[in-house]
Amino acid sequence: MQWELNTEKPVYLQLVEQIQAKIISGIYKPGDKLPSVRDLAAQAMVNPNTMQRAMTELERDGLVYTNRTAGRFITSDEELIKQLKTEYIAAIVQDFLDKMKQLGLGSDEIISYLNIIIENKK
Repeated sequence: MQWELNTEKPVYLQLVEQIQAKIISGIYKPGDKLPSVRDLAAQAMVNPNTMQRAMTELERDGLVYTNRTAGRFITSDEELIKQLKTEYIAAIVQDFLDKMKQLGLGSDEIISYLNIIIENKK
């Protein structure tokens, strides 16, 4: 797993977001066993306590659960994952729209630029 960390926000929150993205995209599937905290921390090159904090957040949100004898697993609740995906996409789109409005673009202009870019990608 590729980890991209920066100084813009706390590292544990970035870890949470990146693991959420892996769940949403299907890299981690419902019911999958996660690597140990130590292994994930080593992959991300962060302190295990930081990764543990990220895991605690994911458990609190219901995306991950712990089986005391077998480790941590991704939730099997596909509705929860679908809801997370919807919220994640909405946040990305809202951020994009905010940036476009800062540039002084109206809705019609934004749609026009999107259509041009989509057509050029075909």
